[in-house]
Amino acid sequence: RIPATGAEGRLRKSDLFQYIEEGRPYKFAQSVSQPDTTAYRIPQLTFDKGKGKIIEMDRMRQMIADHMVYSKHTSPHVTAYVEADMTNMVNWRNANKKAFLDKYGEKLTFTPLFVEAVAKAIKDFSNINASVDGKNIIVKEDINIGMATALPSGNLIVPVVKNADTKQLKELAEDVNRLATKARDNNLKADDIQGSTFTISNVGTFGSVMGTPIINQPEVAILALGIIKKRPEVIETEKGDEIAIRSIMYLSLSFDHRVVDGFLGGSFVRRVADYFEQFDTNRKI
Repeated sequence: RIPATGAEGRLRKSDLFQYIEEGRPYKFAQSVSQPDTTAYRIPQLTFDKGKGKIIEMDRMRQMIADHMVYSKHTSPHVTAYVEADMTNMVNWRNANKKAFLDKYGEKLTFTPLFVEAVAKAIKDFSNINASVDGKNIIVKEDINIGMATALPSGNLIVPVVKNADTKQLKELAEDVNRLATKARDNNLKADDIQGSTFTISNVGTFGSVMGTPIINQPEVAILALGIIKKRPEVIETEKGDEIAIRSIMYLSLSFDHRVVDGFLGGSFVRRVADYFEQFDTNRKI
C-alpha cells in the first residue's frame, strides 16, 4: 500500500514519486495460471467383479468399433433435420400391400419405398453420392444404397441394393427382402455388403424418433429415418387452415462437412422429404 499524505487520505503525485524513489516493491496481481498442456490420460478402469461382468468383443464388434472411431476422426460430422408428412405413402402402402404380395409374392415394407425416393434425390444432387480421395472428390455414377441392418447377434451390417435408381419397385422389394432374410440367417456374402455409395439407417425400427448416424466410410453422407407417428397437424385446405391427423416422420442427414456444405446437405434431405410427401396415391402396383 502506498502511503497517502493528501487531504482525506488522497494519494498525491509526490507520494507516488517518493514510493518509487525509495524502491519499495510493488506486488502485482498474481498472473493467471496457464492450463496444463499434458495430454489427457484415460483413467484406468477399476472393476468390481461382483457387480458386473466382462464381455469380450467378438471380431465383428471390434471392426464396427474401429470403423465408428475412424469415421468420426476422418469426417467432420454435421447433421441436418427435416420432418416429412408420410400420410400419402402410409395410406397407399396400407391399401396395396396385400395386392402387392398376391401379385409378386413379396412383402411390401416401407424400405423399398424409402430406397426409391432416396435414389431419385441422389440423381438430383449427385455430389452427395461421393467419396473423398486425398484432395479429390470422387462422384460415383452408380447409386448403390446401403441399408444398416441389425444382425441376430446385435451387431450391425450394411447390405447393399445395387443400382437402385434403375430398378422398379418390385425389384427393389425383392432385393430388400432377400438381403434382410440373408442377414437374419447370417448368410450374407461378401458381394452383398460391398460397393455402397450412400447409406440409410432406419432407426424408427427401434422406436427412435430421430438419430445422428455416423457416416459409413468412405461415403460422405448417411440418412437416418425415424419412427412414423400420427399427430395433429395444421394443414391448408380450400376452406383455410384445418387440424388433421397426419403420419409424420423425422429425417436426419449426417454429412461430411469437408466436401458437403450446409446448402447441399440441407437441400438433399429436404428433397427426400418432398418425394415422401408427394407420393402418388393413385400409383399402380
